[in-house]
Amino acid sequence: MVHRPFRDSNPDLRHQMQFPTMPIEAIERELYQLLEPEQFKPIQAYHQVPEKLRRERLLTLPVMMAVVLSLVYRQVPSLSELLRVLAEEGLLWVEAMRVSKQALSKRLMQLPVRLFQGVFEQVQARKQARPLPDSTLPGWQLLREQFSALWIADGSTLEELRRKLKVQPQDKTVLGGKMMMVVEVLSHRPVCSWYTQAAKANDKLWCETLLERLPKGGLLIFDLGFFKFPWFDAFTEVGKCFLTRLREKTAYKVVCCLANTPLYRDEIITMGQYRSYPCKHPVRLVSVLWGKTWYYYLTNVLNVELLSAQQVCDLYRRRWRIEDAFALTKRLLGLAYLWVSHSNGVEIQIYSTWIFYTVLNDLCAQVAITLRQPLEKISMEMVFRSLYHYAQALLRDPNTQLLLYLQAHARLFGLLKAERKRHRERDALSMLIWGTVPALS
Repeated sequence: MVHRPFRDSNPDLRHQMQFPTMPIEAIERELYQLLEPEQFKPIQAYHQVPEKLRRERLLTLPVMMAVVLSLVYRQVPSLSELLRVLAEEGLLWVEAMRVSKQALSKRLMQLPVRLFQGVFEQVQARKQARPLPDSTLPGWQLLREQFSALWIADGSTLEELRRKLKVQPQDKTVLGGKMMMVVEVLSHRPVCSWYTQAAKANDKLWCETLLERLPKGGLLIFDLGFFKFPWFDAFTEVGKCFLTRLREKTAYKVVCCLANTPLYRDEIITMGQYRSYPCKHPVRLVSVLWGKTWYYYLTNVLNVELLSAQQVCDLYRRRWRIEDAFALTKRLLGLAYLWVSHSNGVEIQIYSTWIFYTVLNDLCAQVAITLRQPLEKISMEMVFRSLYHYAQALLRDPNTQLLLYLQAHARLFGLLKAERKRHRERDALSMLIWGTVPALS
C-alpha cells in the first residue's frame, strides 16, 4: 500500500502555489477605489481602540490592509515570501519597505480585528449601492420586490492550524475555529461574517445574531443545523421569513392542504407532538418528488402568491451557493491555509479573504454582462484563474482591457459553466412537476 501524505486527504489543501502571482492593475484599481485607504482612520471602531495599539507606526492599518489583501489576491504562499515582495516591489498602495517577519506576525496578533470588520462592512455597503443589472439575474425581480432581503446562512469549520509548508500528523492538529457566513441568494455577495475559536460550535450559536441582522420582511435560507421550534416562532413574531428543510421524524399535523398532486404537495401544518415543546405558529410544508425521493421544505411564508411551491424548491436548491463560496475561499483563495495560529490573525484573514471575494464576485457580474449571460453560468474559479493569462497579455500589450480580453477568450478559459447532465435532468423534472423550468436558474 502506498502511503499518502495527510495533506492529500483534504481537497482544500492540494493546490497551494509556491510563488506569488503578478499584480494586475485593473484589480488593484478596483481594490483602491473600493477601500479608499486614505479614509481608513475615520472608521468608527478606530477611535475605540487603545492609543498604544493604533498609534502611528510602520505597520499602520492601510499598510496591513494592503499586506493581507495581497496575501489573498496574489496567492502569496507564505509570510516570508510576502515580505520579499514587499521589500522589492511594494504591495498595492504601499511602496517598497523592509519589515521583519516577527513584526508582521506580532501585528497580525495584536491589530484589533474590529478595524478589519469595519472595512469589510464598508465594502459591503458600497457594493449594495451598486446593484446588479436585471439582465444578469433573470427571474429575480419579482422576489426582490416581495422580500426586503434574500439571504443564505451557513457555518464552516476552518482547517488545521499549521505552518503553510509543514504538515503535522493528523492526531496533533488543532482546528482553526468556525466561521458563520451570510451571502445574498441571487447576487452571491457576502453580507456579514462572524467567527468563534470553538471549532465544534453548533450553528445555533448565531441564531439570535442572524435573526437580529435580517431586516423585517427578509427571507433567510438555512439547513437542518439551525432546526429548532423557538427560532421558527421568533421569525413569525417579528415579521421575518425563513426557508429550511423538515427534519426527519418531526411530528406534525396537517391543518390545511393547499395543493395535492402525485408529484408535489403544499400544506399548512403545526409541528410538535408535546404541549410542553410545540411550535406555536403554523408553517408551510412543501413536499416534492424528485426522481424516486421525496424532499420536504419548511417556510413560514403561508401565502402562495408571495412564495409559490416552485419558488420554495428553487430557492432552497440555491442554498448550495454558500457551499460554493466556502469551497472557493478555501481552495481558490487560500483560506484553508491559515497564516498564523492566533485567533486574531485567523479572523483578520477571514475578513480580508471575503473582501477580495466580493471584488472577484463583482468582476464575475461584469463578465456576465459582457457575455450577456446570467451570473449563474459564470465560473468564478475560471475567471480568477484567467487573471494569470491576462497579466501575461499585459506584458505583450499594455493597452489590453480586462473585460474585452475575457470576452474574447471566454471559451478558451472556460468562463461559462458547462451544462451538465444533472442540470438537464433537473429541468426535465421541473417541467414535469411544475410545467416550467426553474424560474431562478
